[in-house]
Amino acid sequence: MDATDPRDAVDASDAVDDIGTVAALDASAAYVSHGTAAERWARAQLFFEAKEYVTAARILDALAAEAPEQLAPRLLLARAYYHSARLSRAEHELRAILERWPVEDYAQLMLGRTLERLGRAGEARRYLRTAAAMAGEFPE
Repeated sequence: MDATDPRDAVDASDAVDDIGTVAALDASAAYVSHGTAAERWARAQLFFEAKEYVTAARILDALAAEAPEQLAPRLLLARAYYHSARLSRAEHELRAILERWPVEDYAQLMLGRTLERLGRAGEARRYLRTAAAMAGEFPE
C-alpha cells in the first residue's frame, strides 16, 4: 500500500464510515431501550408526532414486546408501521390487536385502510364496515 495513492485514502475513509455506522447503530440501539417504560413511551410519542415513524416504531416494538397486554403502545406501533409504509407489519400488528381486543374500532378501521393500501379492497371492506358500525355510522 502506497501512502500517496489516493485509492488508499478512500479505502481508509470507507473503513472509518463503517466504524461510524456501527457506532451509530450501537448508540441508537441503546437509545431505544434507555429509560423506564414511561420515558420510552413519551419518547416514542415525540418521535411519532415529529413524523419519525421508523424511530418511533423501533421504540414501540420493544415496549409492545415488554407489555403485550397494553393496547396504546401496540396501536401506536401499528400506526407508525402504517405511516412508514411498512404495511405488512402494520397488518400483522393490527390482526394481533384485534385478536386480543376484537371491539377496538380504531384497529378495525386501520386494518381496513391498511388492506386497501395493500391492494386488497375486497378484504378491507369487512373491517371498514365493522368500524363504521361500531362508530354508529350506518348506511341509509
